Amino acid sequence: MRNLIIFLRRYFNFFLFLLLEVICLVLVFQNNDFQKTAYLNSANNISARLYERYNNVEYYFHLKATNDSLVKENARLHNMLRTSFDTVILDNIVKNDTIRQYGTDTIRKVVSTSVRRYLYKAAKVVNNSVTNPINYITIHRGSADGIRPNMGVVGPSGVVGIVRSVNDHYAVVLSLLSRGRNFGTSARLSKSKEMGMVRWHGGEAGYATMEDVPKSVHLVKGDTVVTSGYSAFFPENIPIGYVESTEEVDKASTSFNIRIRLATNFYNLQYVYVIDNLLQDEQKSLEDSTYKLIKQ
Repeated sequence: MRNLIIFLRRYFNFFLFLLLEVICLVLVFQNNDFQKTAYLNSANNISARLYERYNNVEYYFHLKATNDSLVKENARLHNMLRTSFDTVILDNIVKNDTIRQYGTDTIRKVVSTSVRRYLYKAAKVVNNSVTNPINYITIHRGSADGIRPNMGVVGPSGVVGIVRSVNDHYAVVLSLLSRGRNFGTSARLSKSKEMGMVRWHGGEAGYATMEDVPKSVHLVKGDTVVTSGYSAFFPENIPIGYVESTEEVDKASTSFNIRIRLATNFYNLQYVYVIDNLLQDEQKSLEDSTYKLIKQ
């Protein structure tokens, strides 16, 4: 207490000056319209800047929640795409199924139904490699979420890879950036519809090769390379990459390779969508039984 009194005595004149200065400023602003307006404008500008800074900081800390909500919304929209459904014709049969939409063909007098084939599930990427001969991606979704091996995985921009192993809460995805003849994705050119296989042969993570494209095709630089739909892993028309240039294999060959720029940025992969082909087991069972009959 004694020190406080000594301090006030020592700086009494200074504090008195500050008090009188504040009183003078208040009287000036209250009794003069010009000064009052200038003060209010300055105060509003300062307040606006402070609120803007505060909102920017608050928005930054809410980015994770915003991203999560956008990923969920994208998954919902993916599940509404027409490519997620197969159209089947049923002769005068109508079934009560909430995921089937019916429309009557007035000429043939039959009922067409859209049966869901693909279901998209959003997942967070927790580990990713791009520099190895065979690269893997770990996602925070597992068998508890319905994830199984041999499910296709896509990103916001295009194809990412295929699920290889799963435990309760995590899954490991074999990346499209995996070198070898056993790794590849069935693809076609968006404009000419010509088929081929997309493979990565190492090197840059942003480029791959579309192989065995007929030389008769009219190639357009920048044309989109998309999934063919022949694979059980991916629906058709999902972007894989974009045409950059041709790579002739052999002058005597009837085909050439195309260097493509991959649609997915594997260096900045944060969220992906796992594709559950609901009819995959049914298709595989039928194909396997047919092959067995042919071999007999």
